[in-house]
Amino acid sequence: MTLNSRRPILIGGIGLSAALWLLETLQHSGSEMSETALIGLAAAGAGYWWWRQQSPTLELALPQPLANREAAEKAIATSEAAINLLALEAQNSADPAHLTAKLDRLRAELDRQDLRITVTGGKAVGKTALIQVLNSNWASQQPSKLIFSETAPLFSNTNADAKIGGDLVLFVTAGDITDSEFKTLSQLASALQRVLLVWNKLDQYLPAQQSQVLQQLHQRMQGILGAEDIIAIAASPNSIKVRQHQADGTVQERIENQVSQLEPLTARFTQILTQERQQLVWASAVREAASIKLEAKTLLNGVRRDRSIPIIEQYQYIAAAAVFANPVPALDLLATTAISTQLVIDLGAIYQQKFSLDQAKTVAATLASQMFKLGLVELSTQTITGLLKSNAVTYAAGGAVQGISAAYFTRIAGLSLIEHFQSQEIENSAQGIFNIDQLTKTLQAVFMQNQQVSFLQSFVNEVASRLSPQTSGPQAVNSGVN
Repeated sequence: MTLNSRRPILIGGIGLSAALWLLETLQHSGSEMSETALIGLAAAGAGYWWWRQQSPTLELALPQPLANREAAEKAIATSEAAINLLALEAQNSADPAHLTAKLDRLRAELDRQDLRITVTGGKAVGKTALIQVLNSNWASQQPSKLIFSETAPLFSNTNADAKIGGDLVLFVTAGDITDSEFKTLSQLASALQRVLLVWNKLDQYLPAQQSQVLQQLHQRMQGILGAEDIIAIAASPNSIKVRQHQADGTVQERIENQVSQLEPLTARFTQILTQERQQLVWASAVREAASIKLEAKTLLNGVRRDRSIPIIEQYQYIAAAAVFANPVPALDLLATTAISTQLVIDLGAIYQQKFSLDQAKTVAATLASQMFKLGLVELSTQTITGLLKSNAVTYAAGGAVQGISAAYFTRIAGLSLIEHFQSQEIENSAQGIFNIDQLTKTLQAVFMQNQQVSFLQSFVNEVASRLSPQTSGPQAVNSGVN
């Protein structure tokens, strides 16, 4: 197979590398030092031309969902755009229709009058009892329909990832909150979920202890929940034994059931229903629309990744062949930079990231420089050298280590680009801009994921098998791309 003529960057870079290799082979040994210097200068100059552009930066501004109808409609429209893009790129999938149906139901409920309240918390904190008391003594008297639902107990091995949703969340605790409870409450608040922290079983504490626990809750949740949203109740107080002394000197005992102490909670509920009911519905719609969009994006990323992996594999073999074919180490930069630049452009097209030539060169240069700065090149080259010794035929070739290393680094670069593209918001994808710091973190993570000895051994063997029949001439460059 030959190189596609529509990839001038790739052909130009590899062609220049091959031409300089040929120039090197034609020189007499007496002029070796001067010609090597000339080639090195040419390589450095070409490298500078490829890499001279500075990288643009990406300023992230995450949208803050507002509790109004306009924000809900905008969130739904954004999700719909993501679904439409998925439908365009995955035409034989049933997923877009499924997601559209969910979005249609959400759109139809924007003006609903009922309020959906989720009661959650750990095991044995009184969630069920609280719902029963609210439904029997208070909810039925409200002008709007209130729908209570209870999650399975949090923080148990069987329910570690419980989904907490709804318009309003009652987070029930039996005392001062644990670290796990604090983490969950913080996550709910960060997701802009409306939360009331309900301390149940107040009756099990002495008055002095009650004040102390409530103060601790206020201090712990400062900056996360307002003081008015931290409420102490006793949904189902324990019965007490009463002893009554009679005139004849006898003592009679009886069990008295205690009345639920819900007034602070129902008063806060009434205030929220009066002031925030419709806003809670709209805010819930914003969150649900965002969840649908995330589902569509995850599916879309899967489709795009399936299209990207074969391209990465093509370029890793091109890089291996190009570097293996050139016995002059100074020329490796020309071929690999051209390959990486074209890889950025091709993968960017799949993820609808529109890069100019200068932007693509900058990204390619950034990936290469970060690999050196992070010590990834030295570490991987040493590992590959050790693994390659088991392949005696290929190891004997002078460019084997460099060729396989070039293939490996091309793969790491491509996988890092995929991960970075997948993290971008769909509506910002056409801007073709990069957050270099985030790209560096992604590069480190991808490198660590692909450092397993079993994977590297398989990778080395596969690339080595492709290199072993190659000759050390420039014709090897034409292998691997349609």
